[in-house]
Amino acid sequence: MKFEFGTQTIAFDVQYRRRKTVEIGVEPPDRITVVAPYGTADAVVLELVGGKAKWIVQKLFEMHEIEYRRLEKEYINGESFMYLGRNYSLQIVDDPWVKQPVTKLYQGKFYIHTPTRDRDKLKKSMEQWYRQKTLEKVMDRMDYYLKFFDQTPTAVNVKEQKKRWASCTAKRELYFNWRCTMAPTWVFDYIVVHELCHMVYMDHSKAFWSLVERIMPDYEKRREWLKNYGIKMDL
Repeated sequence: MKFEFGTQTIAFDVQYRRRKTVEIGVEPPDRITVVAPYGTADAVVLELVGGKAKWIVQKLFEMHEIEYRRLEKEYINGESFMYLGRNYSLQIVDDPWVKQPVTKLYQGKFYIHTPTRDRDKLKKSMEQWYRQKTLEKVMDRMDYYLKFFDQTPTAVNVKEQKKRWASCTAKRELYFNWRCTMAPTWVFDYIVVHELCHMVYMDHSKAFWSLVERIMPDYEKRREWLKNYGIKMDL
């Protein structure tokens, strides 16, 4: 769908789901997505989105101000990689005795022991390291936050997610983006709490956000960090 705002034509995608409220999301570089309840008339969607036009335009402007393009890593000595909010330099160690690249974090540096300088293989090794650390960190922080909930997840996994930091299924299966541990711990905790709250409320209703706030009163500050800097968290 699309509508006119001043001299601009604003186009957006609409997804219909089983929910009670309409949610508007703006993602870099200029993608606008509206999630609406099944059966919502087009005219109603246009009216609701049009009412938020000024906010949408402001968010689009902010997106263009932020350097949203992910810089492609070269995997050379001295290059910087983020873990739990800190930047660590990379040291590549040529090692013909290993069959494939192996990544470790040791004394303030990332080391990749490798028989090859193939970028894709080095990247895969780094990703495997982040996957393992993210799962470990998720389990650790969940142990702390589960005391606020009556339910427990039926499964917890780490996977590739391009557009989400985490997700929760109707069966209370939690999936976390392997990039999560690039964020500072206080932001990482927000991601964990956010998904645990989806075990109770599958939508982003007022009740959902009230639950998040009860557990994490300053969640908005953590959420804002993720919006502003999360786009840079990649390999």
